[in-house]
Amino acid sequence: MTKNYCIIGTGVAAVNAAKAIRDQDPEGNILVFGSEDSLPYNRIKLSKDLFADLRSEKVLIKKEQWYQKQQIQTFPNTSITQIDVEQHVLVTSTGERISYDKLLICTGSKNRKLPLPGFDKQGVYTIREMHEAEAFKTFIEDKSSIVNIGGGIQGLETAWSLVKADKKVTILEAAPRLMARQLDEQASSILQQKIEAIGVDVRLQATVQQVIGEEAVAGIHVNGSTIPCDSVIYSVGVIPNLDLVARTPVATEWGIIVNDHMETSVPDVYAAGDVTEWNGAVEGLWDRAMDQGKVAGKNMVSQGIEVYKKTIPLTVFNAFDLALFSMGLVDEKVCDTTLIEENASGKYTRLFIKDQTIVGVVSFESIIAAAPYKAAIESRVSLAGLDLEALSIQEVMTAVKDRLEALANV
Repeated sequence: MTKNYCIIGTGVAAVNAAKAIRDQDPEGNILVFGSEDSLPYNRIKLSKDLFADLRSEKVLIKKEQWYQKQQIQTFPNTSITQIDVEQHVLVTSTGERISYDKLLICTGSKNRKLPLPGFDKQGVYTIREMHEAEAFKTFIEDKSSIVNIGGGIQGLETAWSLVKADKKVTILEAAPRLMARQLDEQASSILQQKIEAIGVDVRLQATVQQVIGEEAVAGIHVNGSTIPCDSVIYSVGVIPNLDLVARTPVATEWGIIVNDHMETSVPDVYAAGDVTEWNGAVEGLWDRAMDQGKVAGKNMVSQGIEVYKKTIPLTVFNAFDLALFSMGLVDEKVCDTTLIEENASGKYTRLFIKDQTIVGVVSFESIIAAAPYKAAIESRVSLAGLDLEALSIQEVMTAVKDRLEALANV
């Protein structure tokens, strides 16, 4: 009997799940529902390529022809408002009822709001969806001064887009340093210096108090002083979209709770991506959403055949005319030792070592240079016998390569 596979959401988890389903089941009906008016697109590009054509095919995860070839039905502008898990039925905003055999929830996350005075004024934006990016871009077209709240990846990528559009940018970050989750202190300091060198005002440990102005933004109060500005854009974290499952038996805490097969507490209902909570944590990472989607899709066709395994966290940053990547555990407080190499031109690499294995790396290099580090971290190859104090990072990595080759030949 032909199965109906329904997917709610249009992020990378949904697309990878749809592909995995089709690879396993050539005959099944695959239906993908999204509330936006676009095919699934790469949300990262909303900040990185803010001033490009956001309706270009380059923004899409897959082009329209791919869905046609895979016989995957997409339903843009179609919000699912109710899930009847007993009857295996979805209800759309227009009242249409759609039956499913297997259901995947990929409703993603939404940007955390700042519940502060004045954040409802004209000119205050946060970007998560296409229409928000387009509205912000239109509003600031004739504006010159923008305050960007958030020193994480999305915030900094948005700031770089604004700088390239010749806007005066101020970055506000509540933490003592930029990208604190992905970088060590020295890397954060180097990044800050690079950003400030091109004229961006970076303010750390910034306590935002309120946005001022009549109906529209005129400025923002921070740490007791006022920064005049024409607009405010903020990115201060995300929270899973749980509204759809609030009136269902699907178990949630921080996110939709899933097991290693991406199964929820309800039979035939799966979840993947930013909306999920796995092993007590909400991950919210692009590559892990992809992996979860693949696992969910395979298991929707053949229950229990695929197990989700947590991958090494990887952050890639390309903005402000520099490239860097961060991988694995990069907290020196829980590591046994670290190795650092840097030079006057700004190149900086730091290896994090625990229990005689490489567990993390931060490097101001292109992602092309990341492969050897990834292999070392994933393999947990031992550094026993190496005089780490006497060796350079390059020499350590050469030794790691030799040991991996020796293991492969055993």
